[in-house]
Amino acid sequence: MGIVNVTPDSFSDGGQAYAPQAAVAHGLALLEQGADIVDVGGESTRPGAVRPPAEEELRRVLPVVRRLAAAGAVVSVDTMRAEVAARALEAGARLVNDVSCGLADPAMLPLMARADTPYVVMHWRGHSAGMRAQARYDDVVTDVVDELRLRVEAALHAGIRADCLIVDPGLGFAKEPEHNWALLGGLGEVFALGRPVLVGASRKSFLGQVVADPATGRPRPARSRDAATAAVSVLAAAQGAWCLRVHDVASTLDAVRVTARWGAEPAVARLPRHSVGV
Repeated sequence: MGIVNVTPDSFSDGGQAYAPQAAVAHGLALLEQGADIVDVGGESTRPGAVRPPAEEELRRVLPVVRRLAAAGAVVSVDTMRAEVAARALEAGARLVNDVSCGLADPAMLPLMARADTPYVVMHWRGHSAGMRAQARYDDVVTDVVDELRLRVEAALHAGIRADCLIVDPGLGFAKEPEHNWALLGGLGEVFALGRPVLVGASRKSFLGQVVADPATGRPRPARSRDAATAAVSVLAAAQGAWCLRVHDVASTLDAVRVTARWGAEPAVARLPRHSVGV
Protein backbone atom coordinates (compact mmCIF):
# COMPACT_ATOMS: atom_id res chain seq x y z
CA MET A 1 0.00 0.00 0.00
CA GLY A 2 1.61 3.21 -1.20
CA ILE A 3 0.82 6.42 0.72
CA VAL A 4 -0.53 9.51 -1.04
CA ASN A 5 -0.78 12.38 1.45
CA VAL A 6 -2.93 15.19 0.06
CA THR A 7 -2.14 17.42 3.03
CA PRO A 8 0.00 20.54 3.55
CA ASP A 9 1.36 19.30 6.89
CA SER A 10 2.30 15.64 6.55
CA PHE A 11 5.08 14.62 8.95
CA SER A 12 6.89 12.69 6.21
CA ASP A 13 6.87 14.99 3.19
CA GLY A 14 5.62 18.39 4.33
CA GLY A 15 2.98 18.67 1.63
CA GLN A 16 5.13 17.59 -1.31
CA ALA A 17 2.11 16.09 -3.11
CA TYR A 18 -0.51 18.50 -1.78
CA ALA A 19 -1.80 19.79 -5.13
CA PRO A 20 -4.16 17.32 -6.87
CA GLN A 21 -2.03 17.03 -9.99
CA ALA A 22 1.08 16.31 -7.91
CA ALA A 23 -0.81 13.81 -5.76
CA VAL A 24 -2.09 11.93 -8.81
CA ALA A 25 1.40 11.86 -10.32
CA HIS A 26 2.78 10.55 -7.03
CA GLY A 27 0.12 7.84 -6.86
CA LEU A 28 0.88 6.73 -10.41
CA ALA A 29 4.59 6.64 -9.58
CA LEU A 30 3.87 4.39 -6.58
CA LEU A 31 1.96 2.04 -8.86
CA GLU A 32 4.95 1.94 -11.22
CA GLN A 33 7.13 1.05 -8.23
CA GLY A 34 4.88 -1.96 -7.59
CA ALA A 35 2.20 -0.80 -5.17
CA ASP A 36 -0.95 -2.95 -5.17
CA ILE A 37 -3.04 -0.26 -3.45
CA VAL A 38 -2.69 3.52 -3.20
CA ASP A 39 -3.97 5.05 0.03
CA VAL A 40 -5.22 8.62 -0.41
CA GLY A 41 -5.65 10.77 2.70
CA GLY A 42 -6.60 14.40 3.17
CA GLU A 43 -6.17 14.73 6.94
CA SER A 44 -2.81 14.68 8.67
CA THR A 45 -2.75 12.39 11.70
CA ARG A 46 0.71 13.35 12.94
CA PRO A 47 0.84 14.08 16.69
CA GLY A 48 -0.63 17.50 17.40
CA ALA A 49 -2.27 17.94 14.00
CA VAL A 50 -5.45 20.04 13.76
CA ARG A 51 -8.34 18.51 11.80
CA PRO A 52 -9.41 20.20 8.56
CA PRO A 53 -13.14 20.83 7.97
CA ALA A 54 -14.95 18.05 6.12
CA GLU A 55 -15.39 20.30 3.08
CA GLU A 56 -11.64 20.82 2.86
CA GLU A 57 -10.91 17.11 3.23
CA LEU A 58 -13.36 16.37 0.42
CA ARG A 59 -11.79 19.06 -1.76
CA ARG A 60 -8.38 17.49 -1.25
CA VAL A 61 -9.14 13.81 -1.80
CA LEU A 62 -11.99 13.45 -4.28
CA PRO A 63 -10.18 14.64 -7.44
CA VAL A 64 -7.22 12.42 -6.58
CA VAL A 65 -9.33 9.34 -5.85
CA ARG A 66 -11.34 9.88 -9.01
CA ARG A 67 -8.34 10.23 -11.30
CA LEU A 68 -6.34 7.36 -9.80
CA ALA A 69 -9.36 5.04 -9.94
CA ALA A 70 -9.95 6.05 -13.56
CA ALA A 71 -6.34 5.10 -14.29
CA GLY A 72 -7.07 1.60 -12.99
CA ALA A 73 -5.58 1.89 -9.50
CA VAL A 74 -6.99 0.05 -6.51
CA VAL A 75 -7.60 3.08 -4.29
CA SER A 76 -8.00 3.19 -0.55
CA VAL A 77 -9.30 6.32 1.16
CA ASP A 78 -7.72 7.19 4.50
CA THR A 79 -10.45 8.99 6.42
CA MET A 80 -12.29 9.06 9.74
CA ARG A 81 -15.39 10.71 8.28
CA ALA A 82 -18.32 8.72 6.90
CA GLU A 83 -19.19 11.50 4.47
CA VAL A 84 -15.69 11.47 2.98
CA ALA A 85 -15.67 7.67 2.83
CA ALA A 86 -19.03 7.58 1.05
CA ARG A 87 -18.05 10.22 -1.50
CA ALA A 88 -14.69 8.54 -2.12
CA LEU A 89 -16.36 5.16 -2.69
CA GLU A 90 -18.66 6.85 -5.21
CA ALA A 91 -15.55 8.29 -6.88
CA GLY A 92 -14.00 4.84 -7.27
CA ALA A 93 -12.26 3.95 -4.00
CA ARG A 94 -12.45 0.26 -3.13
CA LEU A 95 -11.28 0.21 0.48
CA VAL A 96 -11.74 2.50 3.49
CA ASN A 97 -8.81 2.91 5.89
CA ASP A 98 -10.25 4.43 9.09
CA VAL A 99 -7.58 5.14 11.70
CA SER A 100 -10.30 5.79 14.29
CA CYS A 101 -11.88 2.32 13.90
CA GLY A 102 -15.33 3.94 13.71
CA LEU A 103 -14.99 5.91 16.94
CA ALA A 104 -14.55 9.36 15.39
CA ASP A 105 -17.81 9.25 13.42
CA PRO A 106 -20.77 7.15 14.57
CA ALA A 107 -22.02 7.04 10.98
CA MET A 108 -18.94 5.17 9.75
CA LEU A 109 -19.83 1.59 10.77
CA PRO A 110 -23.39 1.75 9.38
CA LEU A 111 -21.98 3.19 6.15
CA MET A 112 -19.46 0.37 5.82
CA ALA A 113 -22.16 -2.21 6.45
CA ARG A 114 -24.14 -0.76 3.53
CA ALA A 115 -21.07 -0.36 1.32
CA ASP A 116 -20.00 -4.00 1.79
CA THR A 117 -16.40 -3.16 0.96
CA PRO A 118 -13.10 -3.81 2.77
CA TYR A 119 -12.64 -1.72 5.91
CA VAL A 120 -9.48 -1.23 7.97
CA VAL A 121 -10.05 -1.07 11.73
CA MET A 122 -7.04 0.54 13.41
CA HIS A 123 -6.29 0.78 17.13
CA TRP A 124 -7.05 4.38 18.17
CA ARG A 125 -7.66 6.24 21.39
CA GLY A 126 -8.25 9.80 20.27
CA HIS A 127 -7.49 12.55 17.77
CA SER A 128 -3.96 13.70 17.05
CA ALA A 129 -4.15 16.85 19.15
CA GLY A 130 -4.42 14.84 22.37
CA MET A 131 -3.31 11.30 21.58
CA ARG A 132 0.03 11.51 23.41
CA ALA A 133 -1.84 11.73 26.71
CA GLN A 134 -3.57 8.46 25.83
CA ALA A 135 -0.34 6.44 25.62
CA ARG A 136 -0.90 4.64 28.92
CA TYR A 137 -1.09 0.84 29.04
CA ASP A 138 -0.93 -1.93 31.61
CA ASP A 139 0.37 -4.30 28.94
CA VAL A 140 0.39 -2.69 25.51
CA VAL A 141 -0.01 -5.88 23.47
CA THR A 142 -2.87 -7.21 25.59
CA ASP A 143 -4.57 -3.82 25.80
CA VAL A 144 -4.31 -3.09 22.08
CA VAL A 145 -5.53 -6.56 21.09
CA ASP A 146 -8.44 -6.36 23.54
CA GLU A 147 -9.45 -2.92 22.26
CA LEU A 148 -9.15 -4.03 18.64
CA ARG A 149 -11.30 -7.06 19.43
CA LEU A 150 -14.01 -4.78 20.79
CA ARG A 151 -13.95 -2.69 17.62
CA VAL A 152 -14.14 -5.80 15.42
CA GLU A 153 -17.14 -6.93 17.46
CA ALA A 154 -18.74 -3.49 17.07
CA ALA A 155 -18.20 -3.65 13.32
CA LEU A 156 -19.76 -7.10 13.11
CA HIS A 157 -22.68 -5.97 15.25
CA ALA A 158 -23.20 -3.05 12.85
CA GLY A 159 -23.58 -5.52 9.99
CA ILE A 160 -20.12 -5.43 8.41
CA ARG A 161 -19.20 -8.84 7.04
CA ALA A 162 -16.24 -10.52 8.76
CA ASP A 163 -14.41 -11.02 5.49
CA CYS A 164 -14.45 -7.26 4.88
CA LEU A 165 -12.54 -6.48 8.08
CA ILE A 166 -8.81 -5.78 8.27
CA VAL A 167 -7.05 -4.83 11.52
CA ASP A 168 -4.11 -2.49 12.16
CA PRO A 169 -2.31 -2.22 15.53
CA GLY A 170 -1.91 1.54 15.03
CA LEU A 171 1.84 1.99 15.41
CA GLY A 172 2.59 5.54 16.56
CA PHE A 173 -1.01 6.37 17.48
CA ALA A 174 -1.12 6.99 21.23
CA LYS A 175 2.04 4.88 21.46
CA GLU A 176 5.46 5.66 22.89
CA PRO A 177 8.46 4.10 21.08
CA GLU A 178 8.64 1.18 23.51
CA HIS A 179 4.95 0.48 22.87
CA ASN A 180 5.55 0.26 19.12
CA TRP A 181 8.43 -2.19 19.55
CA ALA A 182 6.41 -4.32 21.95
CA LEU A 183 3.54 -4.46 19.45
CA LEU A 184 5.86 -5.47 16.64
CA GLY A 185 7.26 -8.19 18.86
CA GLY A 186 3.73 -9.31 19.72
CA LEU A 187 2.21 -9.28 16.24
CA GLY A 188 1.28 -12.91 16.66
CA GLU A 189 -1.41 -11.86 19.12
CA VAL A 190 -2.78 -9.37 16.60
CA PHE A 191 -2.86 -12.14 13.98
CA ALA A 192 -4.77 -14.28 16.48
CA LEU A 193 -7.76 -11.98 16.01
CA GLY A 194 -8.27 -13.92 12.79
CA ARG A 195 -8.36 -10.97 10.42
CA PRO A 196 -5.82 -9.80 7.82
CA VAL A 197 -3.34 -7.39 9.40
CA LEU A 198 -2.15 -4.09 7.97
CA VAL A 199 1.16 -2.77 9.34
CA GLY A 200 2.10 0.88 8.95
CA ALA A 201 5.52 1.68 10.43
CA SER A 202 6.68 3.82 7.54
CA ARG A 203 9.02 6.70 8.45
CA LYS A 204 7.61 6.94 11.97
CA SER A 205 9.58 8.63 14.73
CA PHE A 206 10.36 5.45 16.66
CA LEU A 207 12.42 4.32 13.65
CA GLY A 208 14.17 7.68 13.48
CA GLN A 209 15.33 7.22 17.06
CA VAL A 210 16.87 3.81 16.37
CA VAL A 211 18.90 5.16 13.43
CA ALA A 212 19.77 8.47 15.13
CA ASP A 213 23.03 10.25 14.33
CA PRO A 214 25.62 8.50 16.54
CA ALA A 215 27.51 11.74 17.09
CA THR A 216 24.63 14.01 18.08
CA GLY A 217 21.86 11.59 19.04
CA ARG A 218 19.54 13.53 16.75
CA PRO A 219 16.81 11.30 15.22
CA ARG A 220 17.12 10.77 11.50
CA PRO A 221 14.70 12.93 9.45
CA ALA A 222 11.50 11.26 8.25
CA ARG A 223 12.48 11.05 4.59
CA SER A 224 15.73 9.29 5.54
CA ARG A 225 13.99 6.39 7.30
CA ASP A 226 13.06 4.24 4.29
CA ALA A 227 15.74 1.59 4.88
CA ALA A 228 14.57 1.26 8.49
CA THR A 229 10.99 1.09 7.23
CA ALA A 230 11.88 -1.69 4.81
CA ALA A 231 13.51 -3.72 7.59
CA VAL A 232 10.46 -3.52 9.85
CA SER A 233 8.07 -4.11 6.96
CA VAL A 234 9.74 -7.23 5.65
CA LEU A 235 9.91 -8.73 9.16
CA ALA A 236 6.19 -8.02 9.57
CA ALA A 237 5.50 -9.61 6.19
CA ALA A 238 7.50 -12.68 7.09
CA GLN A 239 5.35 -13.09 10.19
CA GLY A 240 2.14 -12.95 8.16
CA ALA A 241 1.12 -9.33 7.61
CA TRP A 242 -1.45 -8.98 4.85
CA CYS A 243 -0.34 -5.53 3.74
CA LEU A 244 2.45 -3.03 4.37
CA ARG A 245 1.57 0.68 4.26
CA VAL A 246 4.68 2.59 3.15
CA HIS A 247 5.80 5.88 1.64
CA ASP A 248 8.57 4.39 -0.52
CA VAL A 249 7.23 1.30 -2.24
CA ALA A 250 10.37 0.37 -4.15
CA SER A 251 12.64 -0.20 -1.14
CA THR A 252 10.09 -2.28 0.76
CA LEU A 253 9.17 -4.33 -2.30
CA ASP A 254 12.86 -5.05 -2.94
CA ALA A 255 13.26 -6.23 0.65
CA VAL A 256 10.19 -8.49 0.41
CA ARG A 257 11.41 -9.97 -2.88
CA VAL A 258 14.87 -10.69 -1.48
CA THR A 259 13.35 -12.35 1.59
CA ALA A 260 11.15 -14.45 -0.66
CA ARG A 261 14.10 -15.49 -2.80
CA TRP A 262 16.05 -16.45 0.32
CA GLY A 263 13.42 -19.12 0.89
CA ALA A 264 11.37 -17.62 3.71
CA GLU A 265 8.57 -16.35 1.51
CA PRO A 266 6.58 -13.71 3.43
CA ALA A 267 3.05 -14.82 4.21
CA VAL A 268 1.81 -11.57 2.67
CA ALA A 269 2.44 -13.15 -0.72
CA ARG A 270 0.32 -16.19 0.08
CA LEU A 271 -2.77 -14.61 1.60
CA PRO A 272 -5.92 -14.26 -0.51
CA ARG A 273 -6.10 -10.78 -1.98
CA HIS A 274 -9.34 -10.90 -3.95
CA SER A 275 -11.32 -8.80 -1.46
CA VAL A 276 -9.76 -5.60 -2.75
CA GLY A 277 -9.27 -6.82 -6.28
CA VAL A 278 -5.50 -7.27 -6.16
